[in-house]
Amino acid sequence: MRPSPDLSAIFLPQSSEGTLLTQTHQLTSREIGMIRIYLKPADKAPPALSKSRWGAKPLYRALVTQAKADGIINAVAHHTHYGFSNHGPVRESGADLSNPHLTMCVELIGAKDQLELFCRTHGALLADKVIVYKHLEHWHVGPGSLEHEDASAAQRAAEAQ
Repeated sequence: MRPSPDLSAIFLPQSSEGTLLTQTHQLTSREIGMIRIYLKPADKAPPALSKSRWGAKPLYRALVTQAKADGIINAVAHHTHYGFSNHGPVRESGADLSNPHLTMCVELIGAKDQLELFCRTHGALLADKVIVYKHLEHWHVGPGSLEHEDASAAQRAAEAQ
C-alpha cells in the first residue's frame, strides 16, 4: 500500500519559504435551518401572485420571490432529472424535452422560526407538497486572529513579529 501524500501544501497557507502561516481568519457559526419543498415544474401560482401576460407564473418562481420578500437568507429552485415525490410514479426528463411532471425542489435557508412563519403564511401555496426541514449551521469566515490562550508558544511568537 502506498503512503498517502502530504496535502498540507495544498490546503494550508504557506509562505514562500514553505513555513506554515498563522491563522488570519476566524470562523463563527450559528444555528439555522433549511426546508425543501418538493413540487412539479407545471404547478402554477394563484392569479394574485402571477403577474405574467402569458398565463400563470410557475409556483417555484413564486415561492422564491416570496422568500426574497420575506427576508429568507437563501432560496433556490433545483430541477431534477429522475425521481418521484409524494408516492407518485417515477419520472425522468427526456433527452429533447423537459418533463413538466418531474419532481423539482425549492430550497429555503433561514432561521427556523422564519421558515415556520413562511410555511404558515404561504400555506395555501404549500398544501399537499412534501416539505422537509433540516437543521444546519451557518458559518461565517471573517478577519481575526487566534486568541492568546488558544495559541501555541510558536504561534504567539510568530504573531508578535
